[in-house]
Order: sequence, then C-alpha cells, then structure tokens
Amino acid sequence: MSAFLGEAVAATRCIVQLPGGALRMRADVLQAETGWNSPLRQLLSRYESVFLKQVYQCVACNGLHQIQQRCGRWLLETYDRFGPDEFPMTHEFLAEMLGVRQASVSPIVRSLANLGLIRNDRGKIQILDLAGLEAQSCECYRVIKDEFDRLLS
Repeated sequence: MSAFLGEAVAATRCIVQLPGGALRMRADVLQAETGWNSPLRQLLSRYESVFLKQVYQCVACNGLHQIQQRCGRWLLETYDRFGPDEFPMTHEFLAEMLGVRQASVSPIVRSLANLGLIRNDRGKIQILDLAGLEAQSCECYRVIKDEFDRLLS
C-alpha cells in the first residue's frame, strides 16, 4: 500500500500468514499504472477503504468482545480470504493473531470442535458449519464481511 500512497519506504512490514500464491510489482510500475482515474487506482482505493474499516473494527472488537467470539471472527475471516474449508492453523499461531496466550485458545478451539463447528487436527482447522460459527462469533465479522462484499465484489 505504501507505493500506492506515494511513500518511498513502507512504514510497516507485511507477514504472510497462510501459504498460497502471490504476485509482486515494482513500486515505479505500480505508480505508473495508478494514474488519476485508472481502474487499478479505483480498485486499490476501495481496498484501502475496506482494509482501514477492518483495522478499526478489529481494534474495537479486541477491546469489547470475549476471546471465543474474536476467535470465531478470525477463523471466519481466514476462511473468507483463504478459500477452502480446511486451512493450516496452529493454536500457537491463532493465539498470536488474537493477542492472547496459547493456553487461552486451546479450550476455545476444543469447544468449537465439540459443538461441531470446526474440526481441528494436527495444525489444520476445517470449518464444518459456517452459520453456526458465525452465531458463536461477534457481530464484527458480519460488519467486515458486508463491507468487503459491498466494495470488492
């Protein structure tokens, strides 16, 4: 995003959370392709808007909602971005993403599995019941998903 916003050096670093493909573009090429009214600039502007909404919503969510609700939200968001029903996910990584200790996450994952909402097996999580998992999550998931769907579908 830094190159799109005209910054020479990124103020943040990116971490790849899940395996998959990616494309890369040199900053000067991106800037050349994002002229004032180009389709790419319009798309990136919509993505920037959605991304900031997600950041703001997650900050509020982390302060207001219980770990189990936030865990459900995070699993659903990962499902939405990653695609398949099963994705690599350790309790340690999930705890890191939620900003809590691993000891807090393991009972929550077991609880969601006991409810038949997910299956957790050797560093992988499979979503079995999307609607049920959403019911266990906070409303922040729906707010973020609706914004993604509205601006990027």
